[in-house]
Parts: sequence; structure tokens; C-alpha cells
Amino acid sequence: MKDVKVLGPGCKRCDAAVQMVKDAAAAAGVEVAVSKVTDYAEIAGYGIASTPGIVVDGKVVHAGGLPKADDLARWIAT
Repeated sequence: MKDVKVLGPGCKRCDAAVQMVKDAAAAAGVEVAVSKVTDYAEIAGYGIASTPGIVVDGKVVHAGGLPKADDLARWIAT
């Protein structure tokens, strides 16, 4: 199971990123545990300055804006 965190204050883009992660995981047949991180101190701890950010299994893979669907699929599958 992949551990995916979506970092952001809870804006519409952050909510969209959560749904994109869930959709990409379902399409790839990969189980994911998706959590939203809204605490600014915790977000800063990942070195994220712009949101939404995406962390897969402890590694920051994206920051700022919505990710491309093909990138997201690759991060989920590997």
C-alpha cells in the first residue's frame, strides 16, 4: 500500500489533487492511503512553499498546482 499525503490549506485545488490521486490509484489498481496535511508547520517541514504538494511514501514528488495525470500515474505505480 502506498502512503500519499496531499499538502495544502484545504483549497479547491488541494481537494482536486486528493481526488486525482484516488483516481490514478484506482486506474492503476494500486491501494493507497491518502491523507490531507493542512498544518502549515508540517507542510513547511517538507520544504513545500507552494501548494498543493504531493508526498508519496515520504518523498516529495510535486509542489505547486495540479500535477499532470501521467506524472501522477507514474508516481503511484512505482
